[in-house]
Amino acid sequence: MGQSSHQGVALSDGGQVHPAGRLPWRRLLIDRAQSRAGGAVAAERHIQPSSRRDRPDVVAHRGASDLVAEHTLRAYRSALEGGADGLECDVRLTKDGHLVCVHDRRIDRTSNGRGVVSTLPLEQLQQLNFETWKNPWADLDDEHDEADAPPGVVLTLKQLCELVHDWPRPVQLAIETKHPTRYAGLVERRLVEILARFGWTRRVGDGPAPVRVMSFAWMSLRRVRDAAPAVPTVYLMDRVAKRYRDGSLPAGAKIAGPSMAVVRAHPDYVDRLHARGHAVHVWVVNDPEDLQLCVDLGVEAVITDRPADSLVSLRDRM
Repeated sequence: MGQSSHQGVALSDGGQVHPAGRLPWRRLLIDRAQSRAGGAVAAERHIQPSSRRDRPDVVAHRGASDLVAEHTLRAYRSALEGGADGLECDVRLTKDGHLVCVHDRRIDRTSNGRGVVSTLPLEQLQQLNFETWKNPWADLDDEHDEADAPPGVVLTLKQLCELVHDWPRPVQLAIETKHPTRYAGLVERRLVEILARFGWTRRVGDGPAPVRVMSFAWMSLRRVRDAAPAVPTVYLMDRVAKRYRDGSLPAGAKIAGPSMAVVRAHPDYVDRLHARGHAVHVWVVNDPEDLQLCVDLGVEAVITDRPADSLVSLRDRM
């Protein structure tokens, strides 16, 4: 999953690209207000946020990554302590078959080491510091809980699942598989094995599933669906392919994950997704105006680097 962007985005059928200004969605919201004033028939064409819940779920993108080094235990604890409804992470497979929470193919940007994740064993990764790039003093912290991994140590998916499982309130976990990868289907197989250990590959009751798997690669989602049909899958999009512009998604995907840039440029696309029965989870939502747009469009979840700020903003708006 990429970073927040304010660039215009086209539907990939060659449709018009809107600039980063707010004109497209302002026009849509004006049209919505006029439609509601026109009667119930017009109103039925749009799903209003009040028909589902008061606000979208706030999911912490790589933890509270605006303030704390991404994908670290500290970042995820900070997000949960700030009230985040869910956590988002990226996973990659190490040379010796462990899933670790790392976004980039290489570790150069987020650690004091160099190399490709898939060519390095977990033990070697654990010798590096994944916090000092953001906080130069992280390796001097001698006040961490000895029961946890020391600050800055690479976080495994299993450790993150333990944090979510043991947290004193329900927490959602959104896991993105990174592709392409040299290990093909092994990533999904290991992922499902870990989720099964926590009992998350089967649905219990009617509440929301505690975990969902996201990817830009439909084949990855298909592997997860085949291995664990009860685990919801999210199809991520940084543009909308022509075959999906009507609001449909690849077979088996029930949740759409468009970028904020797509939603900003084509807000009516959210209506099409909802009309097809798909929930919409938008990434990365850091700007207050973008957050308000997501509320107005009735999206079900926003993925943000600033979960605490987003929650405060949402509470102030409600």
